[in-house]
Amino acid sequence: MFDVKKEVLECENELVALRRDFHQNPELGYKEFRTSKIVSQYLTDIGLDVKSVSKTGVVGILKGTAGEGKTLLIRADMDALPVEEKTGLPYSSKNTNVMHACGHDGHTAIQLIVAKILSRHKDEFKGCIKFMFQPNEEEAGALDMINEGVLEEPDVDGAMALHLWSPVKSGRIGLTTGPVLGTTEEFELKIMGKAGHTSTPHTAKDALLGACKVVDAIQSLGTREFDPLNPIAIMFGKIHGGSARNVITDCVELGGTIRFLFPDEKINKPKVLDAFERIIKGTCDALSLGYEIKYIPSNPSLINDPYMVSIIKEADKETYGTNDNIDDFKSLAGEDFAEISQRVPSVMTFVGIYNEEAKSCYPHHNSKFTIDEDIMKYGVELHVRAAMKFLNN
Repeated sequence: MFDVKKEVLECENELVALRRDFHQNPELGYKEFRTSKIVSQYLTDIGLDVKSVSKTGVVGILKGTAGEGKTLLIRADMDALPVEEKTGLPYSSKNTNVMHACGHDGHTAIQLIVAKILSRHKDEFKGCIKFMFQPNEEEAGALDMINEGVLEEPDVDGAMALHLWSPVKSGRIGLTTGPVLGTTEEFELKIMGKAGHTSTPHTAKDALLGACKVVDAIQSLGTREFDPLNPIAIMFGKIHGGSARNVITDCVELGGTIRFLFPDEKINKPKVLDAFERIIKGTCDALSLGYEIKYIPSNPSLINDPYMVSIIKEADKETYGTNDNIDDFKSLAGEDFAEISQRVPSVMTFVGIYNEEAKSCYPHHNSKFTIDEDIMKYGVELHVRAAMKFLNN
């Protein structure tokens, strides 16, 4: 096999330059027009068959010439967030209130270099690789690409993705078999009552009181209804109601997320949502209030397949020189690579980037978030090695 480490190091300057260019020019979900154009041209220039999928999504197909074989999908996400950057970096975002605050700029750059290196060695592997560059990860864009056939023609046998991850220290990776990221359901809730004057509360139906009691009552689900060994977090992130200090409002609007990581998602998800609504209904009925719930399409649990994890472990040992750098990792965060993991054997590796010297110690979606650029080359090497192992085993 070719000298992977040597070729990765030869591409490191280009890798960093690509990441900084994407970072400086971030684009929101389904508006990744510039990014998509650069990705398409890059893949075309290195000899891949390229097509557009799902608005701004890009798929590049690299066929091995060593014989017939399996099909591997490798995914990178391209979208940024509606966040105003405060890193002070010389390559900070040029776009007001848009920032790569989750590492997707690094993911896109890493995958381009992975494609470049593997395209030079297509005579050394069987089957083919689909490089999936996905838009709108923050709002479940993977499902749109799946519905447009990204897992078909040829059918995908396995999938990989990585996430540059600030909760894990640089030089380490988070890698676990089974459910690793939680099921996420986003919701909008409206509590409806009857307006009145604060001097005559008996003539009104206080929606604000109802909202407060609902928020409080919901907290019992995680400790009184479901097994506390199975994590569940129901959080309200916003609340709005009322227009004056002396008016009892007739409507309060709330929004939040339901996250859980249970062994059998398909069985437990209906139970969680039923219990959630039962408590809302019971609370509102007690106060003679009405309610409306709207669920926003979100992500199922992300499942790491045991065989795919074993492939990454082999690649990790060759990349980092040890397997002692693997952390047993789980989180209630959502990630729409989960949609792929529900359909084909998959693995997501959380590549640690926490480094105080590089100032890459801020949480994801923070206005000061950045990545440890010295770690990106390890992400490239990890996926190059893992791809070769998957296709040639």
